Formats: sequence, structure tokens, C-alpha cells
Amino acid sequence: MKPVNPSAWTRMRPCETAIQAGLRFGDRGTHTSRTIMLRELRDLLAVVPEFASREDYASAIIEDNVLGKQTVSNRRLTNQRLGELYGLDPQIPIFRVLRRLWEMDEAGRPLLALLCALGRDPLLRATAPTILSLKAGEELVRLTFVEAIKQYTGDRLNESILDKVARNAGSSWTQSGHLEGRVRKIRKQVEPTPGAVAFALWLGSLYSLSGEELLLTPWTSVFDRTPEILLDTVLRAKQMRLLHARVGGGVVEIDPIAVDPDAEVR
Repeated sequence: MKPVNPSAWTRMRPCETAIQAGLRFGDRGTHTSRTIMLRELRDLLAVVPEFASREDYASAIIEDNVLGKQTVSNRRLTNQRLGELYGLDPQIPIFRVLRRLWEMDEAGRPLLALLCALGRDPLLRATAPTILSLKAGEELVRLTFVEAIKQYTGDRLNESILDKVARNAGSSWTQSGHLEGRVRKIRKQVEPTPGAVAFALWLGSLYSLSGEELLLTPWTSVFDRTPEILLDTVLRAKQMRLLHARVGGGVVEIDPIAVDPDAEVR
């Protein structure tokens, strides 16, 4: 099996199950103003119970100021942006799955946040081919990065906003572990974890894929691993009862439905 071409991100299209699961499509994205906000997400999920409502998350951010924002307007905007990126609502399947895996896979949290944000921010998805096509040790060229974003957005964003999207996206891919450095962004290889791989397989299943096909989606391309190597992590996820899998005799069976505690999206 060959690894998926990162350019597959640009061919991702809406489908009913993906929309019902909470994925977002269209022209707009949170990365015109924010990054994936990993620190804020970590701090928020550390104090809000797993099965809290959307109103509970909003109250924690705005009323209780658990993220330490200086003004009420900033608290409200932070609540809005985190909601755009992650949902913050157990009624939204993609957030429900993220929240469950967040508690089970601490090491995988940066990748879990990235995968959820990729599902909910079309602008971040547009940056994925450029980042994931880089080899470990290769430098991200800013002009190339901005041009790739412009090809996706067309004339919708001016040069100033394009530059901001590039900066925010570069920061997001640094937070996820794919890049390192403040000024010069250098590609790093990430380490997939069972929870993150289970999340990627679940996201792939929203497009009616199964078995080996689930190892060949844009979602699994974030792990810098061939499908064959990913199978080891798939089996670790099986041991954690995150999914059903059987590998042997040339047969690969994978069913990630168990990763959703309510399994309502299928």
C-alpha cells in the first residue's frame, strides 16, 4: 500500500455523514484570526467535565474566565473561535469523539486537536498539502505557503489576510508537532499515537470507507507513516478498545465505530 498523496486534502468534498458529524465546509475559516489554540483547549478541557454542555463551556470561558483573558470581549471571541474549531458540544460527534480520546491519549493531544481543527476549518485544510509534502528537515518557504493558500481562496482574501492565515497556520502546524522554529519553520516527523490514529480512521469512515481504505485517507497522511507501519498503531488502538480490527492472511479489517461513545453518526 502506498501512502496517500497529501494533495488529496484539496479534493475533499462535503457529504451528508461528514456534515452530520460536525465537519465544516465552505470559504471561511478560523485561521484568518486564530491558530488551533492548543494551550487554550488544554486549559479548558482540564477544568470542564467530559459530558458538559455547550453552555457549560461558554460559561467557563466567559463567566468564569478559566482561560485568563483580560476583557469580556476577548473571552467572548475566544469562546466563538474555540467553538468554530472544535464544536465544544457533546451533541456534535466530532467533538464527542475528540473529548473521549483526549482523556485516553494525553500524548496524542496535539494531533487530536489538529485532526479536529482540520475537519472544521477549510482554511487549515488548504494548508495541509504544503506542510505534509515537506520532508523532515526541509524548510517551509513562506512565499510558496502563501501562494498555496491563495490558490485555494482565489480573490476572496487580500494580501494582508493571506499573510495572517499563513502565520496562523504555520503556528498551528508547529503546535501539532509538524514544524519547529519561530522564524524559520523546519519540518519535523510526528509520532502517531493510538488515539490519534483511531480518530483519523473514524474521520475516514465518515466517507463510507472501510478496511485498508481507511489507511489511505487524507486524515492518515498527517502521521508521516506508511499504511503498513500504521497497522502497528491500529492494533494498539484495538487493545485500548477504541476500534475493531483484524489483520492477517492478507486481510485487513478495521471498524472504528467504537471510538464514538454514542455511535450515532453511523
